[in-house]
Amino acid sequence: MTSSGVTPRQDGGAALRLLRDGELTVEGRLVDASNTTLRAVLSLDDVTARCVYKPVRGERPLWDFPDGTLAGREVAAYLVSAATGWDLVPPTVLRDGPFGPGSCQLWIDEPDEVEPLVGFVPADAVPPRWIPVAAARDDDGTPYALAHADDPRLARLAVLDAVINNADRKGGHVLVGPEDRIYGVDHGVSFHVEEKLRTVLWGWAGRSLPADAVEVLDRLAGQLRGPLGAELAEHLTLSEIAELAARVDRLCRHGCFPQPSRDWPAVPWPPL
Repeated sequence: MTSSGVTPRQDGGAALRLLRDGELTVEGRLVDASNTTLRAVLSLDDVTARCVYKPVRGERPLWDFPDGTLAGREVAAYLVSAATGWDLVPPTVLRDGPFGPGSCQLWIDEPDEVEPLVGFVPADAVPPRWIPVAAARDDDGTPYALAHADDPRLARLAVLDAVINNADRKGGHVLVGPEDRIYGVDHGVSFHVEEKLRTVLWGWAGRSLPADAVEVLDRLAGQLRGPLGAELAEHLTLSEIAELAARVDRLCRHGCFPQPSRDWPAVPWPPL
């Protein structure tokens, strides 16, 4: 089943209403997720869509993030993404469900024929317009490269990850949806006050930001001082919002993609 009459970009308001007010029926669990992650169906009037429901009670305790806050961080990532105008995070809300409050995000259907934008490729055969990020070997010792496409859509996602301090941008968290749009999902471990950026999208590290990204970040800085900051305060601490604004200011001031930290693993595990 796919969404009926609701798409993330064209009908964002309708998607949010469905996510907030639709009847939520759980279909099953996504077993590869570390926290309880459920696929469900939303129904409202004559509209149905699938969603990802992550109840707070199913969050695994982490040593560096306060308990019970991951669902709110999912919503905060959507709010920041929406404010940029890039719409890189599917519509996401915080709502009650069969297993209590949790985040509810519109499901993205990837076409069967979609080509991945991130992956392991033979070290001596990196595809044209792909950027190697890290070296690897398989069980037989054959050299591979973790690499990603040199794609402006991915570059925007890399900027967003730097803004929200995403600690877990795996390749599997990059989806290609309808109309060849890309989406990032799984942002529960974001917005920490300490530097924790871990990503597979390091290909542009140290390079100048695209001109449009600088404009977006400059606008975002103003939004954080206004209504966006107030919205985020429902899901993040004041310290986390202040550090978010500081990251935006630093990116604007330096005009470059960040470099990997020497004090924190740069690539999540597993990478894909």
